[in-house]
Amino acid sequence: MASTHPTHLNPSQLGTKEYWDKTYTHDLANHASNPSDIGTVWFSDSAAEDKVLEYLTSASASASASNDDEEPRLDLDMRKTSFLDLGTGNGSMLFLLREEGGFEGRMVGVDYSRGSVELARRIAEGKGMAGGGVVFEEWDVMREEPGRGWMGEEEGEGEGGFDVVLDKGTFDAVSLSEEVDEEGRRVCEGYRERVERLVKRGGYVLVTSCNWTEEELEGWFGGGELEVFGRIKYPRFSFGGKTGQSISSVCFRRKL
Repeated sequence: MASTHPTHLNPSQLGTKEYWDKTYTHDLANHASNPSDIGTVWFSDSAAEDKVLEYLTSASASASASNDDEEPRLDLDMRKTSFLDLGTGNGSMLFLLREEGGFEGRMVGVDYSRGSVELARRIAEGKGMAGGGVVFEEWDVMREEPGRGWMGEEEGEGEGGFDVVLDKGTFDAVSLSEEVDEEGRRVCEGYRERVERLVKRGGYVLVTSCNWTEEELEGWFGGGELEVFGRIKYPRFSFGGKTGQSISSVCFRRKL
């Protein structure tokens, strides 16, 4: 594992809160006039949510690209596994896990955009899920401490946290922010440490990205409390003599 992080991305408007507030204001207006319009589902052209669902509900997951013959099991309890969706957007990933995945445990979707949270709540109401174990909260992973009301401490879950933390494009957005922390680092450099404390020991962090390769994600998230557990395979393409895929999903496991 590389000891240094990959090269930074150039900042863009997709890394600003203003951009996402404007986006979800637009999506809320569309949803109000047409409830079937739920806004954008990230990476829908790659069927990423379906791939993530398949990965989480399959009997096993590949430990590494070179160990496909003997795969360790995720062994997620359909009744009790808890999920945290970082940068939940319209909440579509959690709805899919509930409706098609059959997971019944605690689910929390968080986003720093109030419009996102409002949209997800309205969609939940339309699905009859309001107050049904799927909740959405306004929260900034890079600036705020986790809310005690949704971390699980009050439910007798020890140190709190979640069994599975999902990131579907959120690290991409953080990587595009030009903001720096108190140490003068780009804020994305502190993302891993912020995420580690949200997952239980032995739990999983599943990161999906269109900006980073699998190896680069391992460089950003490895080396601390998280170890590579598996990867999701997507259709691959060849261009200019190189083979790759349009998005990457890497599953990390927090050390016991």
